[in-house]
Amino acid sequence: MTRISPELLQRFDVQGPRYTSYPTADRFVEAFTADDYAQALRQRGAQASTLPLSVYVHLPFCASLCYYCACNKIITRHHSRASDYLDLLHKELDLQVAELGRGQTVSQLHLGGGTPTFLSDAELARLMAMLRGAFELAPGGEYSIEIDPRTVDTERLRALWDLGFNRLSFGVQDFDPQVQKAVHRVQPAEQVFELVAAARDIGFESLNVDLIYGLPRQTGKSFARTLEQVSALRPDRIALYAYAHLPDRFKPQRRIISSDLPDAAGKVGMLAGALNAFERAGYVYVGMDHFALPEDSLAVAKRQGRLHRNFQGYSTQADCDLIALGVSAIGRVGPTYGQNAKTLDEYRDLLEQGRLPVVRGLAVSRDDLARRAVIMALMCQGQVVFEAIELAWMLDFRQYFSSEMVQVMKLAEQGLVTVSEAGIEVTAEGWYFVRAVAMVFDRYLQADRHRSKFSRIL
Repeated sequence: MTRISPELLQRFDVQGPRYTSYPTADRFVEAFTADDYAQALRQRGAQASTLPLSVYVHLPFCASLCYYCACNKIITRHHSRASDYLDLLHKELDLQVAELGRGQTVSQLHLGGGTPTFLSDAELARLMAMLRGAFELAPGGEYSIEIDPRTVDTERLRALWDLGFNRLSFGVQDFDPQVQKAVHRVQPAEQVFELVAAARDIGFESLNVDLIYGLPRQTGKSFARTLEQVSALRPDRIALYAYAHLPDRFKPQRRIISSDLPDAAGKVGMLAGALNAFERAGYVYVGMDHFALPEDSLAVAKRQGRLHRNFQGYSTQADCDLIALGVSAIGRVGPTYGQNAKTLDEYRDLLEQGRLPVVRGLAVSRDDLARRAVIMALMCQGQVVFEAIELAWMLDFRQYFSSEMVQVMKLAEQGLVTVSEAGIEVTAEGWYFVRAVAMVFDRYLQADRHRSKFSRIL
């Protein structure tokens, strides 16, 4: 397995974006308004596009607080708030469909949060009825929901299946009891094993498990035990994220004792251990965050060069428009991004005025689009073919990206990429730092060295 030298770790374990979009969300501006986003919806509707949509619904409620969490969430035990929130979602859906047109085909749906399973079965049924009334859900599409194992049982899993979900993502993070206690999320491993077995019996097509390394009280030895348990669980996909400790930005993280966190060398050791453990278990390293069994569609897409990246991470879904619903949700329609209000009060106020709750966004420039193509090629295929970019954007790659190529050549000297007449390719060692490679082509980031708002790349 590729080893990471301390020198490379020190040099490239920097702060940087995850590139679930480009430009990244921190570049969105309030000058982009709800009217701009509505125009983008109308333009898509007028074009009668045959390309299917992706839909994301943000459900922010959680019954208890996980200290590591950096998501937009609302902690409450008052389940009546979910019904009120569905009323707001219905208003937003009607406003978007009024511009977009009813009945457009959707081939990918994801419910995230928060804790989507905070909602009752009846509330989830109401939500799915709303979505089916607005869109045409394509047969064979990917319909997924994030699961907090503490909120479901076998009966609930059957209800989710009956509602049309065919993919589940279980939030595990770590199986070690001491780590779970330190992050205020105690859930016995046995519970997760039972739920995964039940989900397989019911017929769910793909099961994902989320893990986090770098959590308080994690050690190389304790995380190795979690890796063994996850390998035995054998989910179809594994998402492995680095914990980003940003207590100044995310208030819940202030409850984490900094001295309990592993150091940078310990974190990269956990990453290396995970890569090795999952490789031994037969998983394909899809890229940055994701592993998949060889027969899973994500691994197949990786082999066939069809991998894409969106706000949910790596995806098999072709590059497409994303309709986003709910507080703080980010949508992408045509050459625009739009983000909803981040607070529930502002979100409600805008909807009650009959306005789309978009409060910021961006109209993407031609330069943005060209750079997005380069960054996503690096992140998803691990290579950039000069000719492909030149033909698509009518530019001379080496000339247009002349300053960037100087930095690329330095990365090549350090073994992170190889450069040929045909293009740039990320090396096996470079995959550990693919975000650092992509950052070279981020015009905004190169002009702004103040990166404290981002997580570290390892």
